[in-house]
Amino acid sequence: MIAALKQLTLGLCLIAGAAAVLLYSDLDSRRGEVHSQGRVVRVAMVQQISVPALDDGLAGAISALKDRGYSDGSRIVLSKYNAQGDISTGNAIAKEVTNSNFDLIVSFSTVSLQTIANANRFATPPRRHVFALVSDPYAVGVGVSRENHMNHPAYMTGVGSLAPVQDAFDLARRMLPSLKRVGLVWDPSEANSVVTTTLARNICSSMGIALIEATAENSTAIGDATASLMSRDVQAIWVSPDLIASHGLQLIVSKARSARIPVFSSVPSSGVSGALFELGADYLAIGRVAGNLAADVLDGRDPRGIPVENVVPVTLKVNKRAVKGLRENWRVSADMVERATVVVDESGIHQKQAMAETR
Repeated sequence: MIAALKQLTLGLCLIAGAAAVLLYSDLDSRRGEVHSQGRVVRVAMVQQISVPALDDGLAGAISALKDRGYSDGSRIVLSKYNAQGDISTGNAIAKEVTNSNFDLIVSFSTVSLQTIANANRFATPPRRHVFALVSDPYAVGVGVSRENHMNHPAYMTGVGSLAPVQDAFDLARRMLPSLKRVGLVWDPSEANSVVTTTLARNICSSMGIALIEATAENSTAIGDATASLMSRDVQAIWVSPDLIASHGLQLIVSKARSARIPVFSSVPSSGVSGALFELGADYLAIGRVAGNLAADVLDGRDPRGIPVENVVPVTLKVNKRAVKGLRENWRVSADMVERATVVVDESGIHQKQAMAETR
């Protein structure tokens, strides 16, 4: 009888011990489900290159997270990754963040979306992922449906921000009614740039404008590409939301100025770039949208229930200084100045409003 009782006691102890081990091993996953209890969570912020648009998006996301109570070093620990424009580095970063114990990944740029989405397919489990600063997430092969914005990988959500390319060319034509030839430097290996270039080709064709293209797959090729455009008698150069061209904006503007032709851009910068006008997304505002989405997910909202929508807060910057010395008569109208978010003139930079319009 005593021997049987000892055996029963030993069995109960072994069961209790096994249960304790199982509970301890599952501690991290159970904690991951309860963010409201104050656990510090790990968030990875990933960008492909340092350009003003992506830097602004990152800053906006961090600001929004902070406003929602997720301050770095407090409720969250932020780890920032930057591929510095190198696709191999970008793939390595994507593999690292999807295989690490991050509660959430937030990415900025189409390339970062693609590399993380590809790596996440092989992660066990896949990491939750919020993306932003992507021209057309429906067209870049990451499983997001254009027809049904709720149809996307269950662990992923984000926002698209297709640049108002038609508006940019309409504005350029209003400033110079005789506009017939516009140059473009772009990287054909970048999916984001393929989307906007294809759109611009169709727009220019409908407007009777020849889009003269020169490719640059890295920063060192920008100078030669720009020179080739000027040798083909373009009247202006358009800078699309292309990471390589955006990174080399100052060089493009400098070379264009020497030929006395203007640059107009769909990538508004935070400083004075020298472009005649910049009409595009307010990247700081889009970053805040992404930051609020990230906060929603950290609060417990399921990404599978968040549709992937196109969100484009539009801003216009007009540089009246850039009109001087041009070989043709480009005109800045009063209504253009009235519409502008930022106006640059001889007296300085004038910020008129925080944000223009949302399309």
